[in-house]
Order: sequence, then C-alpha cells, then structure tokens
Amino acid sequence: MLRNILLSITITTTSLLAFEYNLKPKQVSENVWCFFGKLEAPSKQNGGYMSNSCYVKTENSYILIDSGSSYNFAKAAYKAMSKIERLPVKAILNTHDHDDHWLGNSFYKEKFNAKLIGVELQDINNKAGGKTRMHRILPKEMMENTKIVPLDQHIKEVTTLNFGKEKFVLIPIGQTAHTAEDIFIYMPEKKVLFTGDLVMNGRITSNRDGSVIGSIKALEMINARKWEVLVPGHGFDTSKKATDEFVKYFTLLKKRVLEAVEDDVGIAAVTSEVKLDEFKNTPMFDELNSSNIFGAYEELEFYEGE
Repeated sequence: MLRNILLSITITTTSLLAFEYNLKPKQVSENVWCFFGKLEAPSKQNGGYMSNSCYVKTENSYILIDSGSSYNFAKAAYKAMSKIERLPVKAILNTHDHDDHWLGNSFYKEKFNAKLIGVELQDINNKAGGKTRMHRILPKEMMENTKIVPLDQHIKEVTTLNFGKEKFVLIPIGQTAHTAEDIFIYMPEKKVLFTGDLVMNGRITSNRDGSVIGSIKALEMINARKWEVLVPGHGFDTSKKATDEFVKYFTLLKKRVLEAVEDDVGIAAVTSEVKLDEFKNTPMFDELNSSNIFGAYEELEFYEGE
C-alpha cells in the first residue's frame, strides 16, 4: 500500500513539474505571429525550444511554418495562439528535415488532422515508430506523445498553395544547402519570407549536413525575392538586414578555406589556420565553427568554380 502511495505521489509530482514553455507569440506582420527560440543547442533547460516557428492566420484557419521540437511545445504554442484567436490548424509547411523544426507535427495531426507538407528527405530519414535526436537529448516526460508522422505532400518544385486569400510559394533550392533538401516559403502579397535554417542570425550555423556553395546559392535566391520581413530558422532579426550575417559568414568561410587550399594547408591543420574571428563572440561559435571549417575544406579542396 505504501509503495503504491509513493508511486502515485511520484507520478503526480512529475506531472506538476512538467516543463513550462511560457510562450509569447510575436507579431511580425499582419496576421503573422512567430515563436522565437533560444540561440543555443537543444537541452533539458530549454525544452528543445531553440528554433523558430510561425502561425499565419487565414480567413478561417492557421497555417504554420515549422511546428517546433515536440508535441508538448506545439500544444503550448497553440494554447498561446488561441488567446489571439482560436482557429483550427489546416496545414503545416515544413522547411527541412531537422527534427527541432517538425516534431510538433504530431500534435497538430492528432488534434486537427492538419495537412503536413515538406521535403521527401524528412520521410526518408525519419520513420514512424523511430526516435530522433530530440528523443535522445530531452527527458522522456518532455517528449511525451511526440511521434514521427509522415508527410502528406512532398515538394519537389516551386509550388504555390492558396489557403483562403493567403498565397504561399514554396521554393526548393535544388541542391544541398543547409541540408540535402531545403525549401523556403514566400508570401508575395505580404512580402514575408520564411527561410528555415537557410538563414540564421545571432548564432553560428551547423553546416554538418550542408554545403557552403549551396548555402551561398540559397542566400542569393532568397535575396532575389522582394521581401520586407524575413523570419530565419534561428535568430531574432526579421529586418531587411536579416540575411547580412549569414552572407558574410559563408562568403568569408569560402574565401578563407579556398586560400588555405591554395596555400597547401592540409586538412589536419585547416581548423587552426583558418580564422573567422569576426564571429568569435557569436553564440555557438566554439561548438560549431571548427566543424564548419573542416567540412568546407572537404567540399572545396577540389573546387573549380569562382
């Protein structure tokens, strides 16, 4: 009997101590609100809330761009948005296959049967019943109810979707950029653009699955669009300067690694010889910059482009 009572107290205490996200949506444009995550790696302390996700209000529903890192995060985000207006979520537009951006899909599929749209790579790399990085990093209680749910539609070419009076243009990069398959989403009437991790600001990127050349191409494609507001995958700057930091980082990374190749710096020495000290005080620099330089060397060692 005592054992059962103690078990009941433990379960109740765990429930009471469930992670509180305390989410506050920020309006970035007319009928567009976003949740801006922390500029750090996912952890128990932040509950995996370290990427950006957005709600777009249409006539009778919400359309989401990325859904966050877990079922519980998505549930908290919807609760916060319901204080603005309680509407069903009709569709989620996923920008790429990194799990901090789409594991919230399971909440919206369960509650609204939302249509899930994104890149095929997301389904190739993640199978129903499997586990992702977030499942390994975060405590079990934080990931409760979080499941891998397959997408309903894959985007392979430029695709225009209309929800009510709102138009969304989904644009694939066509080559490896942040990952082997990325899309960005453009609302031409609102001049709002959602980049996923093709753009970050205020922190260093992880280019572990990416390409320096492809990232530069993606930035050119993004900056060729006429946008007034740009929501990055990580970072808080949505102004006309939102891409500047990333353009500078990848331009210098390419230039200095190519100089190292020209100077016959071997791969074993490249991370000590190539410097990007302009970014040394930027969050995630110590964790990620050296691996980005190493990966860039592997990519650019036999590069014959400009």
